[in-house]
Amino acid sequence: MTREEDIEDLRERKERARLGGGQDRVDAQHEKGKKTARERIEYLLDDGTFVEVDGLREHRSTNFDMAEKRVPGDGVVTGYGNVDGRTVFVFAHDFTVFGGALGEEFAAKVCKVMDRAIETGAPIIGLNDSAGARIQEGVDSLAGYADIFHRNQLASGVVPQISAIMGPCAGGAVYSPAITDFVFMVEETSHMFITGPDVIETVTGEEVTFDELGGADTHATDSGVAHFAPAAEETALDQVRFLLSYLPSNNAEDPPRVEPWDDPDRRDEQLPEVVPDEPRKPYDVVRVIEGVLDEDSFFEVAPRYARNIVTGFARLDGHSVGVMGNQPRVNAGTLDIDASLKGSRFVRFCDAFNIPIVTFVDVPGFMPGKDQEKGGIIKHGAKLLYAYSEATVPLLTVITRKAYGGAYDVMASKHVGADVNYAWPGAEIAVMGPEGAVNVLYDDELEAAEQVEQKRAELIAEYRDAFANPYIAAGRGYLDDVVEPPETRARLVGDLDSLRGKRVDHPDRKHGNIPL
Repeated sequence: MTREEDIEDLRERKERARLGGGQDRVDAQHEKGKKTARERIEYLLDDGTFVEVDGLREHRSTNFDMAEKRVPGDGVVTGYGNVDGRTVFVFAHDFTVFGGALGEEFAAKVCKVMDRAIETGAPIIGLNDSAGARIQEGVDSLAGYADIFHRNQLASGVVPQISAIMGPCAGGAVYSPAITDFVFMVEETSHMFITGPDVIETVTGEEVTFDELGGADTHATDSGVAHFAPAAEETALDQVRFLLSYLPSNNAEDPPRVEPWDDPDRRDEQLPEVVPDEPRKPYDVVRVIEGVLDEDSFFEVAPRYARNIVTGFARLDGHSVGVMGNQPRVNAGTLDIDASLKGSRFVRFCDAFNIPIVTFVDVPGFMPGKDQEKGGIIKHGAKLLYAYSEATVPLLTVITRKAYGGAYDVMASKHVGADVNYAWPGAEIAVMGPEGAVNVLYDDELEAAEQVEQKRAELIAEYRDAFANPYIAAGRGYLDDVVEPPETRARLVGDLDSLRGKRVDHPDRKHGNIPL
């Protein structure tokens, strides 16, 4: 029979675990504008659903007087709970215990919930706030990181993995978030880098601040490591919940459908005016996306990075879909290295988790230039081509204005496996734009003309009428139809419904070799 003293002892142990590094360190965390690990989990999950695992686990190191520094939980809170009624597994670094530094038992706790997530088919959410490897445990810390990395790889494409960087994340710690599907950072309080500012200054002499090196804005805008960079922890956690609403729990499920609130036959009569007739005049493709998909459903992913391409999730008659679109407002919507990387990663995620992809095309081609060529635009552009070509989810494509050259092929064309391809009446589909084509085809004729510019304008008009229109492609079956902009929504709703049972069998292989 359990004695009252035993119950009291248990309660004291759990209370000590709940306090982590103690009230003083909890207060210090709050003074930095940061929640504790447990507070973050409680905010993220549905009320009262968190079940902790290994709350009393402790490290077993004896080096550097560590035997006298044991804290129940060992610097990470792990377990499971619900988000909108669906099970998720979660771990949260506890910065109040050894600065959230990772050791052998810390890593074992994380690996245990990752294993359970993979086995049960539930998303994994990591809330990162750590000083890095626990130096006192030496190679055991490094082994712990590698164990986690290996499970990130095993979980990839099986269950969604989401990382929220809520504080420092340095050295080997950055690789786990980098493997996960989506990374959130918080402005001012979170940082990611392999090598810190002090070491960089010592080795290279370069002076750089934490924010410049690895702040949220740097990674959301320049490197593309972070997909979201809200200003507050609460906003980041709210966005994690919202993102999950578009995703299935695992790769064997379809993404969740909500009760549709938007008329599937709604016609946005303003769409023809949104896209200008002039091929070089900019417009916002997000306005097109919002006009075609369910109202107020578009959730943009990586909005600051590679802004010449737009990625995100939305709903079409309540169904979750991935959305890709060239953005004419930024670099005319050309595909460059960053856009190719951003797009290919997004397409592959959607394909892994059975999320149909709707692509809006208005692309003049790939970005020219020495820097792009030296940077590998060929291989990086091929990644986007590869991603679309290997995708087996329903692919629906709408050419809103122009699709030139190889970029036409890459952007979910019929030739790489798209199921439904439409164009709007003013669309131009050609090897290159009329101006460039005329310069190539009629060089001698233009040189001999008395009124060169007048002749050039005539030839451009002739070329546009003869070649730069959607009807040749429609005549070849490369387009399924040319549609009026306001009818696009209804057509896509019907097409998505017809493709629900799509099944594609690829040749047997271990895996393809994407041009990394």
